[in-house]
Formats: sequence, structure tokens, C-alpha cells
Amino acid sequence: MAKSREQLIDEMLDREAIRDLPVRYCHYIWTKNLDGILSLFTEDGIFAMEGLGAPQEVKGQEALRKFYGQVAGGAGPAPYIHNIVVDLKDATHASGTSYPEVRSTGEQMKLMALGYYADEYEKVGGQWKFKARRFKNLHTGS
Repeated sequence: MAKSREQLIDEMLDREAIRDLPVRYCHYIWTKNLDGILSLFTEDGIFAMEGLGAPQEVKGQEALRKFYGQVAGGAGPAPYIHNIVVDLKDATHASGTSYPEVRSTGEQMKLMALGYYADEYEKVGGQWKFKARRFKNLHTGS
């Protein structure tokens, strides 16, 4: 059965809200807005990364605050986000992939990382958030 116009509009609004998350994430990293970054994650949200030293994973708002507090201090990364793909699973869950290019503000914008985020999203209180954000770095050059 075909989806109704209302269902299609709801899906479109959900996709747009989800696409906004990676964009705001980069904006908040650039502006060192720690509270903004944390507001994008669920209470039990996860950030993980591999390919930049030892793999690591942080979970929950307290651990995320500690991790991103270090990122927000001093010269840090300058991320650019590209090609955001969103797959809606149901009314409150989705997954997606986006492709960042991360440059170093402390090293004349030298390329630090290039890869992809594998994201899980959850709608909490009517607002989409990152349930899990997993970064895989594929950049091995200088």
C-alpha cells in the first residue's frame, strides 16, 4: 500500500532533522560548544573511533563530556561533513553514514583524518539524537 502524503511528509521531516545532526556536530566542534555537542547525543550515547591510534569508545553523557571537553580545549580538529545518507527504520530509529574530512587547526589545516561515520539515531522526546556515532579513519598519508 502506498504511503499517504502525511506519512511522506513526516519521513521527509525526520530525514531533514537527522541530516542536521552531523552538520551541527561539525559546527559545535568548530565553535568549541561542548554543551551543543552533548545535546546531540542520547543520555547513553556512544562515540567510538578507530584508525587514529588505539581504538576507543566512550559511552554516556559523563564520559562524552570528559572526551569532548578535551577536544573543545585548545587548537583542535576542524571537521567538514559530506554525503549524508539516512535510512529510516521506524518512527524513532534510524541509521546513517556520513563522510568527514578532518583538518588540524593547530597545523595549518593539515589533513588529520578522512573516513566515515556509521551512525545510529534515536528520536527522544520528539527530537532526533545520536544513539551511537562510530568513526572509522581511512586516511593513512601524511
